[in-house]
Amino acid sequence: MRQEPSLVLDPAASLSAVQRQLAKFFAGARSGQGEAMTEARMLLCAALGIDHTVFLRDGDKPIGAQGAEAIERLACFAARRAKHEPVARILGRREFWGLDLAIGPAVLDPRADTETLVEAVLAAMAQRRDAPLRLLDLGTGSGALLCALLVSFPQAFGIGVDVSKAACRVAAKNLDALGFSARGMIVCGDWTKALRGGFDIIVSNPPYIAHAEIATLAPDVRDYDPMLALDGGDDGFAAYRALAPALPHLLAPEGIAGFEFGIGQASGVGDLLKAAGLSVMGAKRDLAGIERVIVAKRG
Repeated sequence: MRQEPSLVLDPAASLSAVQRQLAKFFAGARSGQGEAMTEARMLLCAALGIDHTVFLRDGDKPIGAQGAEAIERLACFAARRAKHEPVARILGRREFWGLDLAIGPAVLDPRADTETLVEAVLAAMAQRRDAPLRLLDLGTGSGALLCALLVSFPQAFGIGVDVSKAACRVAAKNLDALGFSARGMIVCGDWTKALRGGFDIIVSNPPYIAHAEIATLAPDVRDYDPMLALDGGDDGFAAYRALAPALPHLLAPEGIAGFEFGIGQASGVGDLLKAAGLSVMGAKRDLAGIERVIVAKRG
């Protein structure tokens, strides 16, 4: 039986020394040295109830001054991270598009790559930023995309749809916390069923991992992201096949649709959109140079 690593924290050690100890401890949890130091600081601050400024100011003070409960909480955080649980899930928060979002076991942990979809939509709708647009986020999860679009289109109204009731509760909580309740709503339902048309912007980051490939994913994804948000069927395209035929009926005359997809899926998703009668405007690459997002409009 594999023995999990353990961490012993010395109450006399300084906050800075404990940060270095944590970073070394996280070495096996898919963290590079620089990333591990950042993760260690984030967990330290959360466990001790301090912010980054206080951490820098009091870096030479012993961690024991924060009390036994804080040390115990930090040790618990560290044990979870050593098992590959992402820091955002430990903290229950994730920053996306500059917004502080709550996340939980029922929703995908929003990645920076998904911000590429927001960027692509903004570029395509640059002339309509202040228009009273109607937005639709299919498979909204935490509501990350919906909230990012609502902050970027200040006169818009948006709907987020998810089949998971637990995910809908998280998304509704984020809408309320960010002050978007008056301009957005969450609907629990199966993709586009019961929806009527007239949406100016439709976005989705659907499940796109082929079923057989899920076992090969990194443990921080495979073991912690909900399967409902990962499993794209036998070939990874099941969600796109379900969504593409509905888009012409849901889009307003000058509306656009934007989708995130996986590595090597650009042409496949594009073909499905074209077969549904849409005109593909192009694909956009993420920060790693990988084609990640496709945008289409009514043909």
